[in-house]
Amino acid sequence: MGMFSTILGKLGFGHAASSAAVPAAAAPTSAAPTSAAPASAASVQTATPPTPTAITAVDVVAQLDSRAAANPEKLNWKVSIVDLLKLLDLDSSLNARKGLATELGCPATKMGDSAQMNMWLHQTVLQQLAANGGNVPADLLK
Repeated sequence: MGMFSTILGKLGFGHAASSAAVPAAAAPTSAAPTSAAPASAASVQTATPPTPTAITAVDVVAQLDSRAAANPEKLNWKVSIVDLLKLLDLDSSLNARKGLATELGCPATKMGDSAQMNMWLHQTVLQQLAANGGNVPADLLK
C-alpha cells in the first residue's frame, strides 16, 4: 500500500465501496435445479442482486479542521503538506514526502528543491483527494 492510499484510508475513502462488496460476495451461486422448472424460475426471481449504493463524498475539510482543533500544535493543513501529514499521524519527514512525491509523479525538476516539491505535493494531494470524491474547496485546488 502506498502512502497516498494510507492518506485515503485515514480520511475514510473507500469505506462505502468495501462494505458494498460484502453482500455481492455473499450472494448465492446458481446450482443445478433439483425441482421442476417453475420452482427454479421463482428462486431466480428472489435472488436479485443488491442495489448499488451511492458513493458519499468524504468531508475532507471537516475532518482535517476537526483534527487541527484537537491538536496541541498549531497546524495549518490548508497550506502545508507537513501539517496535513502530521494531522493524519503520518510520517512527515523529508524522506517520506519524497516517497509520496515520487508515488504521485512529481517532476524531477521539483524534486531537487524541497520547497518546490512541498508546494507541488500539497496541491497534488488536495487535487487527488478531490478526484477521489473528497470535498476540497476550489480555492485550495489552484
